[in-house]
Amino acid sequence: MPKMTNAELQARVAELEGENARLRDAAEAATAAAEAAAAAAEQATAAAEQSADAEPRAGRAKRGRGRTAGAIVLVLIGLLLAPVAVVTSWARAELVDTDQFVATFAPLADDPAVQKFVASEVTAAIEEQVDIPQLTSDVFDGIKTLDLPPRAAQALELLEAPAAQGLQALVANVVNQLVASEAFSDIWAEALRVTHTQFVQVMQGDPDAALEIGDDGTLAVQLGPIIEAVKQKLVDNGVGFASQIPVIDKSIAIAKADAFVFVRTVYALAVGVGTWLPWVALAFLIAGVLLAKRRSAALFWTAGGFALVMGLLAAGFAVGQLVFLGIVSPSIIPAGAATAIYGFVTDAMAATASAALVLGVLVAIIAWFAGPWRPARSVRGFLETGFTALRRSAASHGITTGGFGIWLERGRGFVLGLIVLIAALVLMFNRPVTTSSIVWTIVLALLAVLLVELLRRPADEVEAAAAARAAKADAAAAAAAAGAADVANGSPDLGASGDDAGAPSDESGDADTAVLDVDQQETEQLDSSLPR
Repeated sequence: MPKMTNAELQARVAELEGENARLRDAAEAATAAAEAAAAAAEQATAAAEQSADAEPRAGRAKRGRGRTAGAIVLVLIGLLLAPVAVVTSWARAELVDTDQFVATFAPLADDPAVQKFVASEVTAAIEEQVDIPQLTSDVFDGIKTLDLPPRAAQALELLEAPAAQGLQALVANVVNQLVASEAFSDIWAEALRVTHTQFVQVMQGDPDAALEIGDDGTLAVQLGPIIEAVKQKLVDNGVGFASQIPVIDKSIAIAKADAFVFVRTVYALAVGVGTWLPWVALAFLIAGVLLAKRRSAALFWTAGGFALVMGLLAAGFAVGQLVFLGIVSPSIIPAGAATAIYGFVTDAMAATASAALVLGVLVAIIAWFAGPWRPARSVRGFLETGFTALRRSAASHGITTGGFGIWLERGRGFVLGLIVLIAALVLMFNRPVTTSSIVWTIVLALLAVLLVELLRRPADEVEAAAAARAAKADAAAAAAAAGAADVANGSPDLGASGDDAGAPSDESGDADTAVLDVDQQETEQLDSSLPR
């Protein structure tokens, strides 16, 4: 084949480029037509699928609204039962268990207002049974029968009133000393034990109960053990008339009949549902969250509602104190003693409500971080970026958790669930429930979660670390091989190729022919791709 000149070669190239452009335009037009047909077919298919799925989607939307409504109902029931559960669980512990009742109210013996009230009631009871002025008068009348001189008889009359007052002061002083002494705590505890036993008998309708409602509708606590202790102390101090003090059935009024009906109702609730009602309330709350479509959002609103309910309960105890004082003070109990008694009754419940309030707020915060809201996602992304940077930085320095980190990544969900379960068990079974115990439990649980995030090894990081190690090993092997070749063959002879560098090439024509052949092959491929 004769060689073509440069002009002929350029003309041939131009002809081939024009042919290629024509074929390319035809191919693009055919492709556009095919794409239009495919788009029309896809639209028809989508319309058919949309009409076919319209009814199932409507059914799914209806079921979704049903799930949401069911979740709301369950959560509302749980929130309504939560404050009742707090009160009944406390009542179960205090009103049914005598030892717990004594342990709760025994510290009242150290309260000054209660001591003053008890001392006043005991002194009044003794003076009611022993007429000290009349007893003193009888003693002085007996002395007068001894035919004393007129001046002595006159002086004796002047001493009668102070003597009676002195005996009354002596009794009051002995009572005050007893009430303020350490022995009074034991006497008070025994009185509480007797009172609680009688109280349980009354609540259960025992006809032989010593604690009863009086004719005026008053519920009272017996002070017999304390009066007997005062009597013995007076005898020990040489007060002779103390032996004449009879067994006194003295009591302290603590409630009226209408309040007693309320107490009986609370007692019945405590016995009937005090043990399992907290678990029922918790079950309703958990069921509502699990039934919801967006569980993280449901958990956030449930925890917020729980915190609100517990806050209202804690505030209700403060309002209840005003109501209680208005009922029992000063007609039944002095204000100071009533305040002290109410505090001992409600302190445990108020502390539980406050701790539950803190728990609800903390759980709501955690649920918000896990929720679908944009700020929460941004915070999670920021934290994940930080954890990833820390893990990669440690891996770059050769610090990894190895196989344990891989196992931790595979079982991450199980480990996180186990942390939550342990924290929940601690909060449910730790007694008494306090704000500090809740805060520390949640803080430790969060630290455990952070530790899991730092120690786990995601699959992409493991693969990246393996690829980096492989690349480093290949580079080292290549460098070693190159060094060995240089040592074996010596330095390359760069001048040897210089003689041939300037030699003219005899194959330029063949190269041009090869270019034309390639163009011809491309043209044939375009021709074959066009529809005929």
